[in-house]
Amino acid sequence: MTPQLRWIDKTQPQTLMMATIIMYINAAFGLIDGMVLAVPIGTVLVLGQVAAGLGVANDKKWGWWLGVALVAFFLALMVVTFQFVYIVNILFYGALLALLLHPQSRNYRRLWFR
Repeated sequence: MTPQLRWIDKTQPQTLMMATIIMYINAAFGLIDGMVLAVPIGTVLVLGQVAAGLGVANDKKWGWWLGVALVAFFLALMVVTFQFVYIVNILFYGALLALLLHPQSRNYRRLWFR
């Protein structure tokens, strides 16, 4: 029997569950904002966040690593190309990175992710 694909795993710690939801929301805002059409890297960021969210929700180490890498990259990109309008985005992605790197998230990943 093949395991069923989950979009959100409610048995995970609150930090991981919220990080998964926020990655989906970021991807949706990227689509609405037209980030996919604007730059090729936008497509990678939007699709990567959906893939990372699915990976985290299905207890995959690659999903957690992909999420951390994408969020850190996007956060660094916004800091380097700083504009005043990025302040809310910087705070939002900083909070997402904090959720993924929280000790409770890392302990759960270490114990349960394959």
